[in-house]
Amino acid sequence: MDKLPKIGIPILILAIAAIVVMAKSAVTIDAGHAGIIYETLGSGVDSDAEPLGPGFHLIAPWNKVIDYETRLQEVPETMSVLSSNGLDIKLDASVQYMPDKKNLGRLHNEKGETYLTRVLQPAVRSAARSVVGRYTPEQLYSSKRDAIQKEIFEETKKIVDDQYIILERVLIRDVTLPPTIKEAIERKLKQEQESLEYEFRLVTAQKEAEKVRIEAQGKADANKILSASLTDKILQDKGIEATIKLSESPNSKVIVIGSGESGMPLILGNQ
Repeated sequence: MDKLPKIGIPILILAIAAIVVMAKSAVTIDAGHAGIIYETLGSGVDSDAEPLGPGFHLIAPWNKVIDYETRLQEVPETMSVLSSNGLDIKLDASVQYMPDKKNLGRLHNEKGETYLTRVLQPAVRSAARSVVGRYTPEQLYSSKRDAIQKEIFEETKKIVDDQYIILERVLIRDVTLPPTIKEAIERKLKQEQESLEYEFRLVTAQKEAEKVRIEAQGKADANKILSASLTDKILQDKGIEATIKLSESPNSKVIVIGSGESGMPLILGNQ
């Protein structure tokens, strides 16, 4: 009976050790994540090793798994940059990105888990300074925002493409100018809008006047042609035709013949 406790202690120790080994060996990767194995007794992370996907995995208890989120992620960026004429411009942007899952080992060995702050954010800021420096505040405030957004994205992508980072898009959410510059631009834009509106009204009035002139000219030309075609002979023939038609009417009437060679009949009746 005295031997039982001595036998039980080693078994208990082995059981505890087995539980610890199992706890160290069992790894669960969440959905939207991937893991890379760090070999504590080996050479660290194998750059060419296939990352562990979501689910349950068993590894050597002396190794550890470094977890990376592989879903699309977004980080806000607020940057102070200079325009082409040296004015301080504030850009509010957001960057959408994800790590290159196929190259997680290389990303970890070359950039580390802080690749966002070490690589991506500096690249976006550098691209923003370069792009914004080509434009005036007025262009930044109005017509060129989409072009600036596209150029920042393209320049950032060139920097991070070989850094094992997938850049999805860069979104410019707001451009903040110094208050005095903003007010001056708004006044100028308002004046330009009013000028365009006045020009539109002026062109419309000119077109309407031209339309009236053309219509009047057309009527004048038509009357001129008609007057030229109405000779005395034609007018006399027309009068005779009208007299014949009136004389054939069943209503009582009096026909008075006009004086002169070309005098036309005058029809008087009680109807």
